[in-house]
Amino acid sequence: MATASPAASAAKPPVQDAGPIGKYRWTICGLVFFATTVNYLDRAVISLLKPYLEKVFNWNAGDYADIEIAFKLAYSLGMLGVGRIIDKLGTKIGYALSTFLWSLAAIGHAFVSSTMGFSVARAFLGVTEAGNFPAAIKTTAEWFPQKERALATGIFNSGSNVGAIIAPLTVPLIAETIGWQWAFIITGALGFVWLVLWFMFYEVPAKHAKLTKAEFEYIHSDVDDLAAASITTEPKVSWFKLLTFRQTWAFVLGKFLTDPIWWFYLFWLPDFLNKQYGLKGTDVALPVAAVYVLSSIGSVGGGWIPLNFIRNGWAPFKARKTSMLLIALCVFPIVFAQQLGQLNMWLAVLVIGIAAAAHQAWSANIFTTVSDMFPKRAVASVTGIGGMAGGLGGILLSALVQKRMFVYYESIGQLDKAYFIMFWICGGAYLLAWILMHFLVPRMKPIQLDGPAAA
Repeated sequence: MATASPAASAAKPPVQDAGPIGKYRWTICGLVFFATTVNYLDRAVISLLKPYLEKVFNWNAGDYADIEIAFKLAYSLGMLGVGRIIDKLGTKIGYALSTFLWSLAAIGHAFVSSTMGFSVARAFLGVTEAGNFPAAIKTTAEWFPQKERALATGIFNSGSNVGAIIAPLTVPLIAETIGWQWAFIITGALGFVWLVLWFMFYEVPAKHAKLTKAEFEYIHSDVDDLAAASITTEPKVSWFKLLTFRQTWAFVLGKFLTDPIWWFYLFWLPDFLNKQYGLKGTDVALPVAAVYVLSSIGSVGGGWIPLNFIRNGWAPFKARKTSMLLIALCVFPIVFAQQLGQLNMWLAVLVIGIAAAAHQAWSANIFTTVSDMFPKRAVASVTGIGGMAGGLGGILLSALVQKRMFVYYESIGQLDKAYFIMFWICGGAYLLAWILMHFLVPRMKPIQLDGPAAA
């Protein structure tokens, strides 16, 4: 395993004198939360503009699914490469570059004039937005001790829900007042605001002048972590090397099976409310926002659950795995969404919201398993590989289930059956993922990387 030289180990970060543990790490968490909010706001815009764009470009369910697939394919391929790029460039520059490019892509949608043009714009958005989660998870690994990472991940990951809440409350209003193009331009421009704040407040802990010595040591309080904290350049690890570990495959399969469910909520929830209950335009804003408010609660709660177990003496890995099983069970009631919706639409919204909240709680924990099991120099790369698998799962779901099944049932006037099947897929995906992950990694086995691997 690579170790620091005596000189490196003796190097002192530019921190202040020891004192009470500070809270600057939560400022960094706030920056990542903001970036994740913008990331999801930009990708959610098109689902809310679907009724407007259908009229302008004469889309059917298949056209929309193709555009969605273009985003997911680019996102998947981007995930594979961007994690390695961020590990190479470092969090500060890698995160900034990704945000700059995805903001340009989001704004670029406003200048599209064809269905094919939207596919291209969505592909560019997908490949650039792929940088958010590898960079965010790497930032969390750098700035938080192991016991706090799930909570920090849950907090920043709740930005995805906030973005999805803001979108239905603003995008239809913008589209109806000044045009659908401005919805893309205004939301895309928020990324440039984040870039200013990022360069003002972010630096790695070993170089940050505002970080107290006490907080620096607390951040690196895990075994052998403080000595490694002073290493600013570490040998990179190849994808081939990472794919030889069961831990990588556990994360990959977990993401492959569960990420597509979140894509379904994000891209098809407004359509479900429109087709099942006749909601459109600004009418859809409140129920969609309600689902993502619940998701935000789930995201933070998903980080709190294992932290509470750890505080009660549980080992981190046991706490994480138990939490994920409980969360997987919370998704299952979504299979009854339509039956409950026949009684009252808001009962369907509630059960979908609970399932979406459970997904975000699951995400807070599955992301944290990477930093639990892998050294920091491999975190973004493994996150990227898993993100790619999640995107490929989303493509498979769209191509084989949503595109074919939804188009068929819509053509015979029985779209409710397509949603019934989808809700059963949603209800079972997390339990299957948990079983496979448990089979691959039944016990905590941190990875030992024996020096650099060839790229």
